Amino acid sequence: MAHAHHAAHAHVHHIEERKEDRSQGDLKTKVMLRQAASTTEKSKRSRTKNHKTEDQNINLHKFSSKLESISANHSKEKCAKNIRIALQAAGADVSKHPVAASDWGHTLEKNGYKKIKPAFNRPQEGDIYIIERTSGHTYGHIAGYTGNGWFSDFRQKTYAVYKEKDVKYSYYRLDS
Repeated sequence: MAHAHHAAHAHVHHIEERKEDRSQGDLKTKVMLRQAASTTEKSKRSRTKNHKTEDQNINLHKFSSKLESISANHSKEKCAKNIRIALQAAGADVSKHPVAASDWGHTLEKNGYKKIKPAFNRPQEGDIYIIERTSGHTYGHIAGYTGNGWFSDFRQKTYAVYKEKDVKYSYYRLDS
């Protein structure tokens, strides 16, 4: 009887080893497929204008296209939301983003943007500016340059959307 028990146990053990070998083979196949897909995606991304930050690529064409497509003709007072959506579509990490437009500087910097001297006379695609809070604008303002002009929650005629004097601007550009 003990001999039959050992034979059955050995058979079960052999089946478990074969299952383990198959699952390791499946795992190796999955890893190889994932690596191949990643390589293909990387080569696609390298053909478009991207800026590499530590953790992600920001595709400026996707940023511009998305921002233009979701912007209205007139302000809906949702500028930060539109910039967030466009940045996210472009590959930026917008987790833990602020609500107020005037508070977006840190989020831009963690995505590879650098604060520079305002360059309104020579903007580049992907540039973003922030207007600090004013007495008439509690949340401030944020807008991005697409190559076709300044956009926020609407297509702006110019960067100067506030009528108040002494408006303070912060200007950001992706570090290349």
